[in-house]
Amino acid sequence: MEKLNSGAIKLGLHLNPGQLEQFSIYYQELLAWNQRMNLTKITDYEEVQIKHFLDSLTVTLACQPQISQAETHLIDVGTGAGIPGLPLKILFPNLKLVLLEATAKKTAFLRHLKQKLGLDNVEIVVGRAEEVAHLSEYRESFDIVLSRAVALLPTLVELALPFCTIGGSFITQKKGGVDLEISRAIKAINTLGGNLREVKRVNLGEFTDQRQLIIIDKVSATPHQYPRRPGIPSKRPLV
Repeated sequence: MEKLNSGAIKLGLHLNPGQLEQFSIYYQELLAWNQRMNLTKITDYEEVQIKHFLDSLTVTLACQPQISQAETHLIDVGTGAGIPGLPLKILFPNLKLVLLEATAKKTAFLRHLKQKLGLDNVEIVVGRAEEVAHLSEYRESFDIVLSRAVALLPTLVELALPFCTIGGSFITQKKGGVDLEISRAIKAINTLGGNLREVKRVNLGEFTDQRQLIIIDKVSATPHQYPRRPGIPSKRPLV
């Protein structure tokens, strides 16, 4: 895990030998399960370290020191193979993490991985964000909401911001130019109770493309009718 370790150091993070071993196990299990189901197109050893694991850890640029606090609740919406939630949980073992994934067979991998890595305080939820966000135990309950490569920003805001507590933040990772996507998402951000705080550039030599973190603070309650029923946020985004 040399590529991951050196990149983490540049982020000001320290991974101990036990954590590096957990990442190694993560990689091995990801490859093994990927032969049975489509978890990732990225399977090369160094590429997984950079494009999955290190990329996940760049989220810390947007939410330190909050994410390292013991009582921080975080949800990863549409987590897929556990990215970025599980790498952050490995880094911050005290984090209280919920992984939300709509595809049941992917959650089987997540449950296996949770056990294999010996992680506590990780809840794995099968369901669609449009429905789970209306459940009282999850609605406006999280200090940090994350989502990576799930949808365009106007849709993503409607799926993710209802999970965020007032005073918390929604952080999404984006590649390439985002100005148009952000301008189209302003109505959704305002409607859902958010405020665009910052677009933070990720400047690491390990990444050859343009990467940034879009940070949206939750400043008021999300109206009860949002998110709308499954499929509608993507078919008819609030633009």
